[in-house]
Amino acid sequence: MNKIWVFVAVVLLLVGCGGNQDEVGSSESETDSNDEADRTLTIAIGTDIVSFDIHDHNNTSTEAVHDNMFNYLFKRDENNVIQPELVETFESIDDRTVEMTLKEGVTFHNGDPLTSEDVKFTLERVATDDTLQEYPNYKQIKEVEIKDELTFRVITHEPEPSLFHRLSRLGSGILPKTYIEEEGWDHFLANPVGTGPYQFKEWVRDSKIVLTPYENYFEGAVDEWDEVVFRVIPENSTRVAELLTGGADIAVNIPSADWERVEENEGTSMKTETSNRTIMLILRATEGYPTADVRVRQALDLAIDNKAITENVLRGGGIPTKTRVAPGNFGAEESLYNTYDYDVEKAKQLLKEAGYPDGFEMTLHSPHGRYLQDAEVAEMIAGMLQAINVEVRLEFMEWSNFVEMRQAGENKDAYLIGLGNSMFDGAYSVDWHRSDRFVGETDYKNEEIDALLEASAVNMDEEERAKQIQEIQRIAAEEVPHIMLHQETLHYGVSDRIAFVPSMDEMIYVPAITRK
Repeated sequence: MNKIWVFVAVVLLLVGCGGNQDEVGSSESETDSNDEADRTLTIAIGTDIVSFDIHDHNNTSTEAVHDNMFNYLFKRDENNVIQPELVETFESIDDRTVEMTLKEGVTFHNGDPLTSEDVKFTLERVATDDTLQEYPNYKQIKEVEIKDELTFRVITHEPEPSLFHRLSRLGSGILPKTYIEEEGWDHFLANPVGTGPYQFKEWVRDSKIVLTPYENYFEGAVDEWDEVVFRVIPENSTRVAELLTGGADIAVNIPSADWERVEENEGTSMKTETSNRTIMLILRATEGYPTADVRVRQALDLAIDNKAITENVLRGGGIPTKTRVAPGNFGAEESLYNTYDYDVEKAKQLLKEAGYPDGFEMTLHSPHGRYLQDAEVAEMIAGMLQAINVEVRLEFMEWSNFVEMRQAGENKDAYLIGLGNSMFDGAYSVDWHRSDRFVGETDYKNEEIDALLEASAVNMDEEERAKQIQEIQRIAAEEVPHIMLHQETLHYGVSDRIAFVPSMDEMIYVPAITRK
């Protein structure tokens, strides 16, 4: 018998009585109404979810909703340690094969039992369909071999050092094979079914997502909340107002100008946490764009004062960085963290050397309301680039339109985005520099990075693999395919009637949220 895999992810761093019969009846009615309202949890989010196809997005705010409906094979606990979730036991067969057995008694929201067939259907779909957003993170899986109703083997093409990291994020949320095959994908997307603690009730696009408890949840029904409502409120001021007046129990991305207001308001307070998300500019390296020249990319980077952004726009709500792999992630290059480069004169000289002594014009796409002060950050960057005669045309977009633009490869010179890492493995972050992954979107290519990505992807020596990932970060910091701005700090406004602890991965896991 082969050895049992034991692994631990890096710990980083959530009434009175009435006087007569009529009065009693009225009081009971009011109390029932109040109890019902008290048992509804309302969360004000800045953007709508992208889709209920858990394989066709890599959007953290969407996963924060999905996390309550779908289970993963493995999941990180409150100490950020990877633990089995749907899996009962697992065993390494060889470097490419792990045998797993599912927990008994798990059912989907439509009553179908969870079986190995569902795992095979799920993982082989995301591992083979290259049109899916999550395909690059699961294409390492060759096949799922079914042993019996609950036992299966995950077989990878090559040795896969990040397998358990991959199986603990959204792409391994298990889908119901029979339900989808019988009803079709369109029906599933309109009536999604998972195995999680909450089940789908309603989605009104750009308005709200409503969930209710799943009574037959395998870990026991969650009875704290009768209903969970995720309200889509893009405007910061409106989200804050809803929190302050009791229309929301949690509000995300509270702008710095309102922190004191929320804290001093009776019945609300601020909750903060460092996220695993980096705000950055993704640049075009496509021939014909000024940013195809590394000197131009370096000049833009040097013209941006990261600390001025974090101090003046975010009021300390971010940490300047030159890498997306923050401490606490496997393979972090800490010399690139909590630092930045700023030199306007050198930036002007680089533009002159690149053939742009008088600067140029460029377009910067930015979402509005998705990240903390995202529009204000984009505006400050545009102002800073004027110092080197780069005129920025700002194009603010609703989140759904922003996502569609990226997927269609219609982005121009640059776009502002915040990228998280729910794997907590640097391999996931540096893979965004892989040349064949973003053809037509960024067209950045570095042969040394490609070679290091290929080598690290199959390297089972953790120490050596960490060094390979760190070297990729150092090269990228010099070539600047992405201008790193800051690691974001999460700022939630929270009603005092609930207990809520933010998590670094930005999930809003409702079973962990209780009434006081």
